[in-house]
Amino acid sequence: MDTELISIALEAKHKELGAKMVPFAGYLMPLQYTSVVQEHKTVREGVGIFDVSHMGEFILKGSKALDLIQKISSNDATKLNVGSAQYSCMPNEKGGVVDDLIIYKLEEEEYLLVVNASNIEKDWNWIQSHNTENVEMIDRSNEISLFAVQGPLATKVLQQLTKVALADIPYYTFVIGEIAGIQNVIISATGYTGAGGFELYVPNTGAEQLWNAILDAGKEDNIQPIGLGARDTLRLEMGFCLYGNDIDDTTSPLEAGLGWITKFTKPFINSKALQQQKEEGVTRRLVGFEMIEKGIPRAGYQIYDEKDNLIGNVTSGSQSPMLEKGIGLGYVTISHTKADSSVFIQIRNKRVKAIVKKLPFIKK
Repeated sequence: MDTELISIALEAKHKELGAKMVPFAGYLMPLQYTSVVQEHKTVREGVGIFDVSHMGEFILKGSKALDLIQKISSNDATKLNVGSAQYSCMPNEKGGVVDDLIIYKLEEEEYLLVVNASNIEKDWNWIQSHNTENVEMIDRSNEISLFAVQGPLATKVLQQLTKVALADIPYYTFVIGEIAGIQNVIISATGYTGAGGFELYVPNTGAEQLWNAILDAGKEDNIQPIGLGARDTLRLEMGFCLYGNDIDDTTSPLEAGLGWITKFTKPFINSKALQQQKEEGVTRRLVGFEMIEKGIPRAGYQIYDEKDNLIGNVTSGSQSPMLEKGIGLGYVTISHTKADSSVFIQIRNKRVKAIVKKLPFIKK
């Protein structure tokens, strides 16, 4: 039985722009407009705009909102000021991760949680199940469009559309202001490409106006619409985790290299077990690797050591458009996590040599 796909506000616009549309996390989304490599390079070297309106947005508000966030998330949200954002994850009770997310502090007692599209319902139910203090929760996922304007020319393009001084917004902070004549847009100095830029949260009613204005403003800088294909290769070059691939309900944040967002300065769900894991040390860890021999690693491929021992598996892999070689992420036993260690990726019936690399693959 086919489940009905949810439409994002600009679905017709993407079709008009010639996008190849694919089902993704329950939504019909643009995968690519021209080619993944071309779109990828546009973002790294110039400026591109992504429609990532499939992401989920929850508002938590009230005097106990922070307490709830502190309980469900691994990072320390008391460090947030109004106007700042924080990357975090929600651990489950079994040592894995429910989801990774960004937490925005909108007002003293009001927070925006941005979650992965595939996990909207799961996350909502999870947070609600721990909401013992009746914190007000509002799901705004289907009312908000989200555009990521990314690349070295992003500030130049967007500055034409707003009086907000974009260059003065530090990384992982945001301003709520007017852009392209639309009020109350969250202008956030975040993004999952490593190329710099902004993410814009706009009500669906203003989505088309904002999208058109950005494409128009970026004409002389050859701005291009970018699909989810290039979003994946861009985040992979930075070594950023993708939920469902590199982290999931079975992977510990410490194994995934997310110790930096796992703060034991406060109790949170499963914090005792994770603290014990930190003290005892993990037995496997997520690493980046670069192919030495020709071959493209893919999720699910097995990883071996020089003595033909199975030591792990690939979680994400692709051809890097900037490095022009295969790169990937995967979990390997702890003795093989050292940078420059040789590993072998089983690609069909051949074991292909790769080398463990310190992330990110692309240095800014």
